[in-house]
Amino acid sequence: MATSNDIKNGTVLRIDGNLWSVIEFQHVKPGKGGAFVRTKMKNVLSGKVVDKTFNAGIKVETANVDRRDFQYLYMDGEDFVFMDNDTYDQVNVPAATVGDAKDYMLEGMSVMLASNDGTPLYIELPTSVVLEITYTEPGLQGDRSTGGTKPATLETGAEIQVPLFLEQGVKVKVDTRTGDYLGRVTD
Repeated sequence: MATSNDIKNGTVLRIDGNLWSVIEFQHVKPGKGGAFVRTKMKNVLSGKVVDKTFNAGIKVETANVDRRDFQYLYMDGEDFVFMDNDTYDQVNVPAATVGDAKDYMLEGMSVMLASNDGTPLYIELPTSVVLEITYTEPGLQGDRSTGGTKPATLETGAEIQVPLFLEQGVKVKVDTRTGDYLGRVTD
């Protein structure tokens, strides 16, 4: 247990049986009345974002979230299998927990796996990854100007928008948070 004065960015609170991660917080001391803490929190499992206000000094229950480096090994049915880089233990993580991160994960990739009491909560990928384009329409002569984009399918199956001049087999850098094309990668 902690008090509302201990709330900081990244703190994970247990409220009504759900885990909430603090995105923003602000301690407020108005001229009249008691102080309070205004927060913006994200539900760890569903991703829902809410605003919540706590009176100063009230007790809040914090949750212990263990964030460790894991390596993505392979997919086993509906589950993704990860290996702890320290203990070499393998963990099965449901597809619902992995979410959209699957669009940018290749076998052997290092990821951050957050868990609470042994239950996987979410996956954190590096901010950008290098993936190969497996399919895109061929560019036409004159398509070398800036500004135009076309859809391209990556080796993970994800589809992103790329410049018109890129072709199949080219490696590109992709932002894992937004799915945006960041640039071409030359070997």
